[in-house]
Amino acid sequence: MDYFAMRAARGLMSRREFMGRAAAMGVTATAAATLLGDAALAAGPQKGGTLRMGLQGGSSSDSLDPALATNQVALMAIRLWGEPLVELADDGGLEGKVAESFEGSADAATWTFKIRSGITFSNGKTVTAEDAAASLMRHSGEDTKSGALGIMRSVKNVRAEGDSVVVELDGPNADLPYLMADYHLIIQPNGGNDDPTAAIGTGPYIIKDVEMGVRLVAEKNPNYWGDLGNAETIELLVINDNTARVAALQSGQVDMIDRVPPKTAGLVARAPGVNVHSTAGPGHYVFIMHCDTAPFDNNDLRLALKYGINRQEMVDKILFGYGSVGNDTPINASYPFYTEIEQREYDPDKAKFHMQKSGYDGPVLLRTSDNSFPGAPDASALFQQSAKAAGINLEIKREPNDGYWSEVWNKQPFCTSYWGGRPTQDQMFTTAYLSSADWNDTRFKNEQFDQLLIAARAELDAAKRTQMYADMGNILHNEGGLICPMFNDFVDATSDRIDGYVENTAGYALMNSYAPMRMWVKA
Repeated sequence: MDYFAMRAARGLMSRREFMGRAAAMGVTATAAATLLGDAALAAGPQKGGTLRMGLQGGSSSDSLDPALATNQVALMAIRLWGEPLVELADDGGLEGKVAESFEGSADAATWTFKIRSGITFSNGKTVTAEDAAASLMRHSGEDTKSGALGIMRSVKNVRAEGDSVVVELDGPNADLPYLMADYHLIIQPNGGNDDPTAAIGTGPYIIKDVEMGVRLVAEKNPNYWGDLGNAETIELLVINDNTARVAALQSGQVDMIDRVPPKTAGLVARAPGVNVHSTAGPGHYVFIMHCDTAPFDNNDLRLALKYGINRQEMVDKILFGYGSVGNDTPINASYPFYTEIEQREYDPDKAKFHMQKSGYDGPVLLRTSDNSFPGAPDASALFQQSAKAAGINLEIKREPNDGYWSEVWNKQPFCTSYWGGRPTQDQMFTTAYLSSADWNDTRFKNEQFDQLLIAARAELDAAKRTQMYADMGNILHNEGGLICPMFNDFVDATSDRIDGYVENTAGYALMNSYAPMRMWVKA
């Protein structure tokens, strides 16, 4: 059996033929798939060829400036050409990228990152500590539009010191290295101040051709310091339509896709030459309300909507088993200091009570798009039906896919959205719920929440820190503008033409968006 697995791993036998032989020998499908995966990894990466991917979420308003990245397509483009100081490992730990090592002071208020020796940008320029310091600082200040502004607000000073970057905080934070893995904080020449969209970084590929919202082509960076990047060329196609994206994989137009619709994932998995990968994690599909904008500035109205959504129905009919019920907080059991909060159930009577108490009797407008999350319009329709039973008139407006992230998300007061999650509570809360965060897309501002968040960073007692995060979760649950009905699994698919997929629960879809750099085209 091992012989046949190795032949299949090397592309000398089709996956279908291998699975047929395995069944004939009495090997279960699960055991055969595991054997094949082990054989593929044992065979080792193969170099060369073109790897193609079809992704959802891109639009013509996207930018190559990492500070402005807001969706999966923009993130994937960044992964190709750029790197932060550190990155999440497969097990959720940290590994060095531009920085080869890091250490903190005894009070965790000062952190030193040593820049990797001899590393160069794709233009041949040697990376310096000054480049790294400038890259971090570009995401600071009131004028920046960076998604990392919330993280950088706690940074008091960044300076180059020899071959190291020293980050001084306004208070202790044991999680600071995890924050530096944020995908906005890419190290660029002179911090990207000369041209933030030049796509010059330390990544494994060089961008050769790009049409925002349509297509991107990247070629191997000959001066790359690391071992990422097996294909000579990577092509990224933006395919926002779910049916078209799946069809592109099945027809061989692309080799991998993200966001396989849960409704059809089982059917897609049975197609010849296609492998579906499902990974649970911190990602969540959400409805977000601006807490500072009428009528959502009334907490009773927010509670009415929270009680007026049927979470279990949404998980059953939108995720089809590829996820779990949410509870109006962005934190689930995948986080290290998780504490369970009593589950909020669908309750039309409570929803009606809070709606009447709010004094608002007009319609509530919800904006949505397929580009916000898979099945978002259908999820909105389910929300409309469950809210109706509570006497809430929920109106749905379907927005165009193109421009959703620039014209609707973080601008309109009530819309569908998604979050990929973050590796720690501090990073998730700092990025999206701290009062001063630029990506505070619910406009939630709570002094007690902010104080707890800052205090938790300095708390080294695990039990006390856990309780602090539980308290923050309860504040969001009861007062926030987040309606989180479900945590989604990442459901991706790859073709038999490529190999090397490994389980990764560290962050985002497609192996934390590193799949095209870590997988390879079979000879």
